Amino acid sequence: MKKAAVFGRQQGGVVDAPEPKASDEWVVVKIHSAPMCTEFKVYMSGDEAPYLGHEAAGEVVAVAQPCRVKVGDRVVVMPQTPCGRCELCLEGEYIHCQDTTSPPLESGDEEGRATMAQFMLKQDWLLVPIPDGISYDHASMACCGLGPTFGAVRRAGVGPDDTLLITGLGPVGLGGVINGAHRGATVIGVDTNKYRASVALELGATAVIDPAAPDALAETLALTRDGRGVDHSIDCSGVVAAHRLCIDATRRKGTVSFVGESRQETPITVSSDMIRKGLSLHGSWHYNMADTPQILRVIAANRAKLDRLITHSFPLDRVAEAWELQASGECGKVLLKPWA
Repeated sequence: MKKAAVFGRQQGGVVDAPEPKASDEWVVVKIHSAPMCTEFKVYMSGDEAPYLGHEAAGEVVAVAQPCRVKVGDRVVVMPQTPCGRCELCLEGEYIHCQDTTSPPLESGDEEGRATMAQFMLKQDWLLVPIPDGISYDHASMACCGLGPTFGAVRRAGVGPDDTLLITGLGPVGLGGVINGAHRGATVIGVDTNKYRASVALELGATAVIDPAAPDALAETLALTRDGRGVDHSIDCSGVVAAHRLCIDATRRKGTVSFVGESRQETPITVSSDMIRKGLSLHGSWHYNMADTPQILRVIAANRAKLDRLITHSFPLDRVAEAWELQASGECGKVLLKPWA
């Protein structure tokens, strides 16, 4: 089979690899749509990565035993390789599993884990059936396209009377605009990228604030009831200044959800930020497995918006070009097509 690979700094392409084989509960999925996430950072740095990609939609093509799926099933491939046995997995919070496992190495190496490939291995219980009428491209948005912010709005209880602030309008933040608008919330976006600000407005944001403006906080508060702040905020940027904007712009007793990964420390004052304001701070990586039927309903109801969220598609052999586009920031969600 063919799979994407990074050869060095801003060097990437396609290599041949052994096809994975079904074993026990691990089944083989033919990848039809592989959304691209943060792997472009590996391409830009040239760091070693044995497998690339963590979200996909495809078709079951081989099973080793009777299981929860069958050959021919169209499925969403959920991320990670959790154990399926611990308390978190059994509760549906598999994304937080501390006992992750690996695919059987029948091919002699670690083939089967990458989604940026023509085939992959995945445990049968992590394959979600795609309802009739939903395309592979749209279904693949159930991972990082809509997933992280879907989990955040679910946990925060965002509703139609609420104002939702989203900082960072990359693909994940744009998915957050769709999730917030779907729930009837008034969505305010924050980003310096004019291209993505324009897309956010098309997806349902009522305004987009430039965080570089000296009065960005005042502009945000002016868009809320009595200037008291937004009801909920979600950071998708991982930028410390955005964390502070979310905390400062959220009303008392509101919620702040952190989705964007960050290696920096965000200063939080326990008294003024937490005790006096009564904020609830959430970390949101994904969503509970039991909520997959609902996110698929969100997808079915927002197909036109998903067509706008997905701005580009590339065949597998043009993966380096796709990574360069992602690095430019002039895109929404980008799809890789292993069989195009």
